[in-house]
Amino acid sequence: MARGRGKLTPQDKEDMKVFSTNLNAILSDRNCKQVELSRATGIPASTLTGYVKGTSLPIPGNVQKIADYFGVLKSTLDPRFVSEDSAIEVTPTPFPIASPIQTIYDELKPPRQAKVLNYAKRQLDEQKNEEETKINEVSENIIRLDDYRQTTYRRVTGVVSAGSGSMQDDDLDMEVSFYEDEIPDDYDAIAYVVGNSMEPKIKNGDYLFIKNTPQVDYNTIGIFQVDGANYVKKLRQGYLESLNPDYEDIHLDENNDIRTIGKVVSVYREK
Repeated sequence: MARGRGKLTPQDKEDMKVFSTNLNAILSDRNCKQVELSRATGIPASTLTGYVKGTSLPIPGNVQKIADYFGVLKSTLDPRFVSEDSAIEVTPTPFPIASPIQTIYDELKPPRQAKVLNYAKRQLDEQKNEEETKINEVSENIIRLDDYRQTTYRRVTGVVSAGSGSMQDDDLDMEVSFYEDEIPDDYDAIAYVVGNSMEPKIKNGDYLFIKNTPQVDYNTIGIFQVDGANYVKKLRQGYLESLNPDYEDIHLDENNDIRTIGKVVSVYREK
């Protein structure tokens, strides 16, 4: 399962490969695009890309969302849930009454079935293209309020982890466009978030406006360096809290090298 810190085990890496293979297979079988799955489940597109490429191990909540979307058990996608799903009692679903199209299709011989299937696929593609064209035509006629908002570029200089930790030398140096009315008046630095451990408050890909300070109050979300790795967490007494229950908290003791970098004063999320 997802870990708040530490490296992936060999089993985790194997699970990532299996999940990636299964996810790619069901996406292809259902003719579903990543962007459609992202919109339907609320899982960030960048996170899904990691699952598809096999570079990221999905958290249980996201496995459930994807399984629900496709109407399958979690174990169909992720081998970590085989024992869990095997304990679920499945009630047989009454076989639906065949439609006239299905009845005719079943009576055809395989060569003619293939012709019907190819024709149906072409019709479906045409229907999707027509719907997409209509949506684009409507979108072109809509005046977006964001088009009238002032933007400005700000330099993003750091990476903070909402996951397994970003090393201090994982620095960025890039300029990003922000809406002026969403930039706080008082901040010292901007950092880019990698990971999901602070959802729903802070998500992967968000930008954090940070006020540098060597100390923050309890129950405050801040940037902390623990043993050389930078994290965004909520400060509690004796530990750093992950808001996402699928991630572990970071418990602190005298053996840790701990430093407070600053306080998060604002979270910016690209629309």
